[in-house]
Amino acid sequence: MTSLLQYTFFQNALAGIAIISIAAGLIGTYIISRRMVSLCGGVTHACFGGLGLGYWLGINPVVMAALFAVGSSASVEWISSRGRVREDSAIAVVWALGMAVGVLFVFLSPGYVPELNAFLFGNLLTITSSDLWAFAIYTAVLLIFFGFNFRYIVACAFDRDFAQVSGLPVRFINYTMTALVAVCIVLTIRLVGIMLLMAMLTLPQMVAETFCRRFGRMAAVSVAVSMITGIGGLALAAVIDVPCAAIIVLLQVAVYAVAAASRHISASRPARQ
Repeated sequence: MTSLLQYTFFQNALAGIAIISIAAGLIGTYIISRRMVSLCGGVTHACFGGLGLGYWLGINPVVMAALFAVGSSASVEWISSRGRVREDSAIAVVWALGMAVGVLFVFLSPGYVPELNAFLFGNLLTITSSDLWAFAIYTAVLLIFFGFNFRYIVACAFDRDFAQVSGLPVRFINYTMTALVAVCIVLTIRLVGIMLLMAMLTLPQMVAETFCRRFGRMAAVSVAVSMITGIGGLALAAVIDVPCAAIIVLLQVAVYAVAAASRHISASRPARQ
C-alpha cells in the first residue's frame, strides 16, 4: 500500500476522494434535506443525452453534459414551482428524454465511443491533475456560496414555503443550488461513475442523519464518512485488486448498517429512572 503512494495516479485518486467528499457532503446534505434524491437520478441520466450529442457534434461531451444537466434540473425546478406538473412526473420525463437522446446520438456517432464506459462506471485511478483543478475550483465556489448564504440555504431546504413567506430569496437559492447540484453530478460522474455518485450523495448523509438533526453537523459528518470510506475503499481495493468504486459503496452501506443498528439498540434500551 505504501509503495503506491509514490505513484502520481494514486496521489491524484486520494486528492480526488478528499475534494469530492467535501463537495458531495454539502450537496448531498442539501439533497437529502430537500428530498430531491430522485432529481439527482433524473439529472444523472439526462447527462447521457448531452454526452451523446457532444460525441455526435464533435464537441467536448463534458460541456454538453453540463448544459443538459443544468437545463434539465432548471426545467424541473421551474415546472414544479409553478405547480402545474408534479415534480416526480417532470423528473421521469427528463430521465427518459435524456436517455433517449443519448442512445440516439451515440448510435449516430461514427465509430466507437471510447469514454462511454468511463462515464457509466468511472475510475478513480484515472483522475488527472486537470480534473483535480476543475473540481477544486467548483468546490471553492460551492464553499463560498454556502458561506454567504448558509441560513437561506437551510431555510429553503427544510421549508421552502415558510422561507418564501418570510421574504427570503427562495427562487435565487433554489435555482442556484439546483445548478450547483447539476454541475457536481457532471464533474463527478466521469470520475466515479453513476453507481458511486449516487452512493456518495446519499449514504454518508443517511449515516449522519441517524445522529444529527442540524444541517451543519449533518454536512460535517457526511464529509467525514465519505472521506474515510473513500480512502479506506481505495486502499482496500488496491490490496485485493478489485474495482474501488464497488468497495467504497459496500463500505458506506456497512457503515450505515452499523449506525442504524447502534441507534436502534440505544433506542430500545429502557431509560434509567
